[in-house]
Amino acid sequence: MSGHSKWATTKRAKAVVDAKRSNLFTKLSKNIIIAAKEGADPTANSKLRLAIDQARSFSMPKDNIERAIKRALGGGADAQIETLLYEAYGPEGTALLIEVLTDNKNRSASNLKHILTKHGGKLGSEGSVRWMFAARGQIYLDKNNLSDEEQLLAIEAGAQDLISADQVKIITEIADLDKVKNNLQKLGWPITAAELVYLAKDKISLQNPEKFLEFLEDLDNDDDVNNIFSNADI
Repeated sequence: MSGHSKWATTKRAKAVVDAKRSNLFTKLSKNIIIAAKEGADPTANSKLRLAIDQARSFSMPKDNIERAIKRALGGGADAQIETLLYEAYGPEGTALLIEVLTDNKNRSASNLKHILTKHGGKLGSEGSVRWMFAARGQIYLDKNNLSDEEQLLAIEAGAQDLISADQVKIITEIADLDKVKNNLQKLGWPITAAELVYLAKDKISLQNPEKFLEFLEDLDNDDDVNNIFSNADI
């Protein structure tokens, strides 16, 4: 029995990992589809180039990437996918910007309301929390820190700010994201991802960060939710 129980547990764990991987690839495909609407050539479409780079950073197969581009050009339901940005309040009064990629606004709004209500949050009106965030470009480096000399090189490359925690993040103006990314690549620096983000101007401390992380996981498990930005200090 113990052997069977261990096998069953392993099987369930693999199912969870596979489900999360499938969920991630679905979101990455949607990003590529939306970007490819502006042009299927990544050399001429920086938005598509960033979406493909992000997909590759998560080891998304080449066939999946090419299929997503073809789906964008083929019309149909995939061509109806759009980007929406919801403003919301989460647990402990946290402010949230939730980026959604969807072909059904009503479904997405209903799902978000359900998750927010479950965790004591609610959707906000337009402009209610957007002012608490700044739109920026963010480049992730496969480095834990930068030397003083490297920091100067990053600034010369166009970095607006640097964040060093578990992973170095280079902050840029939105319009400069692709240019700075190219400049860093010329330096030979290992870039794992680059994307547009919303950074909280001020962070707030939480009394129960574990519950907030559970809330974020529930949001992330929704296929339509692409990115979650909050002012929680976690």
